Amino acid sequence: PARRRARELAALQRVHPNVLARVLKQGAVYQDEEVVVLNKPNGLPVHGGPGIKNCITDVLPILAKMLENMRAETLHLCHRLDKETTGVMVLARSKEAADRIRLLFKTRQVEKIYWAISVGHPDPAEGIVEIPVVEKEVQSHQPHYKMTLAPNYRLSPEDGKVLKTRKNRSAETAVTRYRILASSSACSLLELQPITGVKHQIRVHLAYGLGCPILGDHKYSHWNKLAPQKLPEITLRRLKLEQSQARHLPLHLHAQRLSLPLGASGGKRIDLVCEPPVFFHRTLRKLELDIDK
Repeated sequence: PARRRARELAALQRVHPNVLARVLKQGAVYQDEEVVVLNKPNGLPVHGGPGIKNCITDVLPILAKMLENMRAETLHLCHRLDKETTGVMVLARSKEAADRIRLLFKTRQVEKIYWAISVGHPDPAEGIVEIPVVEKEVQSHQPHYKMTLAPNYRLSPEDGKVLKTRKNRSAETAVTRYRILASSSACSLLELQPITGVKHQIRVHLAYGLGCPILGDHKYSHWNKLAPQKLPEITLRRLKLEQSQARHLPLHLHAQRLSLPLGASGGKRIDLVCEPPVFFHRTLRKLELDIDK
């Protein structure tokens, strides 16, 4: 099943743009005169780049024509999600609405709730991670770039005292609230609220701040190499996987809910909820992570 899932994701990159637009239309969870809200599938990039055949941006004009009550104008991106992340994605029907919604994101007036399955259990069970994040080059046999922590304090190796470090000018303030919803099979289901919107913030705070990387996050499960995630024996057993098959696991990070004020005056606040994808539910079931509890 893991390999089949990987093939399905690769197929999204090969389909005709009209087919992709139809898939996105089927994933629409809300529409009004101002916005269209999609449940973004896993493995689909928002923007194009080297080696990317299909992306959401490229099919927005086609999707606009397929939607009801749509004028000739194309749809506009209001924010972005990582290629591997699923869930709530807001598109605006006009440039003016897009500018207004982007400003809401920038000024932190949008409440964002994510669900993630982590490898390991954060300690304490709920809290706030407030550690700046910066992009750095990893010197290894495959040099590459990753986001990482740039803490303001460190422990002195001599006497264990807390020392303030020199602020990294490139680092961005990053704040993430988290709480455990369920724990089992050496994994946890987490509810996450990113207060800031820094690139890969949730992934970095969980992996390097709490020591609990997201299941299927092969990029941030190690620092000095690009390699598949190493999973505990009980997790592999419950997922019916060999360690060699772990590379096929998709990232289990889902934008579950967005709450934002809409309309020119911001008088209408809407709550947008997206159901996690089938593979996410299947993993919850296999790991015996009970949402109801």
